[in-house]
Amino acid sequence: MTLGDSHTIQNHAAFIWQVADLLRGDYKQSEYGKVILPLTVLRRLDCVLEPTKQAVLDRMAQLAGKVHNLDPILQKEAGEQFYNTSRFDFATLIAAPDDLADNLKHYVASFSTSARDVLDKFDFTTQINRLDRSGLLYLVMSRFAEVDLHPDKVSNIEMGYLYEELIRRFSELSNETAGEHFTPREVIRLMVDLLFIEDDDQLTKPGAIKTIYDGACGTGGMLSVAEDRLRELNPAAKLQVYGQELNAETYAICRSDMMLKGQDATNIAYGNSFSEDGHPGLKVDYSIQNPPFGVEWKKVADAVKDEHNQRGLAGRFGAGLPRINDGSFLFLQNAISKMKPVADGGSRVAIVFNGSPLFTGAAGSGESEIRRWIIENDWLEAVVALPDQLFYNTGISTYFWVVTNRKDPERRGKVQLIDARNCFVKMRKSLGEKRKQISDHQIADIVRAYGEFTEVNGGSADDNGGDPKPSVKIFPNEAFGFLRITVERPLRLRWEVTDEGVEALRADKKFAKLTEDDQNSIIADLGHSIRSHETDDELCDLAKTALKRAGVDAKKPLVDAIVDAFTIRDPDADPVTDSKGNVQPDPDLRDNENVPLPAKPVTYEADVDGRLQTIEYRSAIDDYMTAEVHPYVPDAWVDHDKTKIGYEIPLTRHFYTYTPPRPLAEIDAEIKQLETEIQDLLAEVTE
Repeated sequence: MTLGDSHTIQNHAAFIWQVADLLRGDYKQSEYGKVILPLTVLRRLDCVLEPTKQAVLDRMAQLAGKVHNLDPILQKEAGEQFYNTSRFDFATLIAAPDDLADNLKHYVASFSTSARDVLDKFDFTTQINRLDRSGLLYLVMSRFAEVDLHPDKVSNIEMGYLYEELIRRFSELSNETAGEHFTPREVIRLMVDLLFIEDDDQLTKPGAIKTIYDGACGTGGMLSVAEDRLRELNPAAKLQVYGQELNAETYAICRSDMMLKGQDATNIAYGNSFSEDGHPGLKVDYSIQNPPFGVEWKKVADAVKDEHNQRGLAGRFGAGLPRINDGSFLFLQNAISKMKPVADGGSRVAIVFNGSPLFTGAAGSGESEIRRWIIENDWLEAVVALPDQLFYNTGISTYFWVVTNRKDPERRGKVQLIDARNCFVKMRKSLGEKRKQISDHQIADIVRAYGEFTEVNGGSADDNGGDPKPSVKIFPNEAFGFLRITVERPLRLRWEVTDEGVEALRADKKFAKLTEDDQNSIIADLGHSIRSHETDDELCDLAKTALKRAGVDAKKPLVDAIVDAFTIRDPDADPVTDSKGNVQPDPDLRDNENVPLPAKPVTYEADVDGRLQTIEYRSAIDDYMTAEVHPYVPDAWVDHDKTKIGYEIPLTRHFYTYTPPRPLAEIDAEIKQLETEIQDLLAEVTE
């Protein structure tokens, strides 16, 4: 965005914001957007159609009653995908203030179907009636008539920024998350450049036609930037865009924007991407998304689980289901389902996440299984760590993944990690939580580091003369996998009647119901009979005998209470065995360890039980036990039935740089200096 673009956007946003101030008192601040956003869209449509309006009316009058389907003819006359058959425009509407409400409704109803669908999503008729009752309709309409939103004055890209700036302001007023609707443009440019980085030859061919999809498209900013970027590379190229959006207002803005850009607006679907796929069977060249962070999917859980269970990997969510409070991986799986087969050219996906998808979920969980599915299919090409305070609605660190089924030969079997957290410049004025941005030359640095595919330590800003560079590391796929093993140790017990045990037994609710004489008789009997025994069974027999001698029914709760009270863990005791002589594990000493996967490329398979039984995997576990466990716990063993395969991407750990603490002498000197300063200040107070 140029400086001129920025001034245009801010000037128009400020003007429209002043119009919103007219609503004060009759509308809550959180409701301003219900009026201002549809009127902004309507004014934009009005300005676009103004030069051809009379021609459309004349053509319609000429063909009335002669042609059944006027749509294509009137669209051609208007030079757009939409038209309006009303004699009204903003100027003539406000010229008749007494009939303004009725005329405005007629004007809105006279748009062609595609435009009416947009305005219907705003429920604009309701707002017309409310504004009319409040005496505000003329005031608001007359002010909007003053602003010229024709594309010659406000370009399509500027208009996209304007919509987003208004949404951001209204969202702040209503304490909503504006970042759910759009993404900082510099982040999109970076993502788009990395999506296109391997395709320069294809994208610059004459007449190149590509497709792109966004399953959480908001106002369509990502799709628009991708389209603009492709036209920079090849003015003759065409990018067909597809999207889906859940929020009615942002959906409407996106569709109107696509209409004005000459895109097929019907390619923007309305609804929840998880439960109602707006583009079933669609296969695209690219996908780009910034889904809401940590979005809950409880409302559509039944539909998602049904697809997972019934269709498996033939559906969109077969690899696994994430936690109900974070649907990030559902968006990614949906995007992957729309990748073209490799035989048809394959696809590339870029998606923004917070840190959770990198590591959340234990081995065997839904998140871990999704990571395994992606990595073992060799689809994960790169993960880029972005600076914090980059997005409008959150200050947390964010990442975007690049996923593809058509890696270049040098990248196959490998994952590139890029640490660009230091690549930012501070903004003069923050926008919401956004206090940083990535400059154009920093975008170029990250793209260059990505393309070179070489490990490099970018260093700090101080190392680079105040211009931090990204760091890069490259790992084989299997480096992110591990075997989650369960390490058991023998249960070692002895049995003894102790004062602590007697006290615990008397406190048991079942035992406490017995008479004091019965209690004393049972305890005395056990004190004479209990010695050290091989198994719990023998102790149970002694307990039953003691209960029967006291004339008490030997019920299981009483027997268990006695066994628990007089059982003592003893590391020097012999291991407890079952009736077959098998050593029993001690649950309190059970431990879990992560064992690196064997350095052997693997291909994804849903069932890994067979893989866990292979020599390679068993050897990896045995080697780990020999090196890391048996030197300290010689009698430990692994319960192989509990072993699971897990995957995580510990990006932060891979780029961690140890910073040694300051010398103690330096810290001590600083403390003494502070103490002296405090004493001097106290002395001044007491004088």
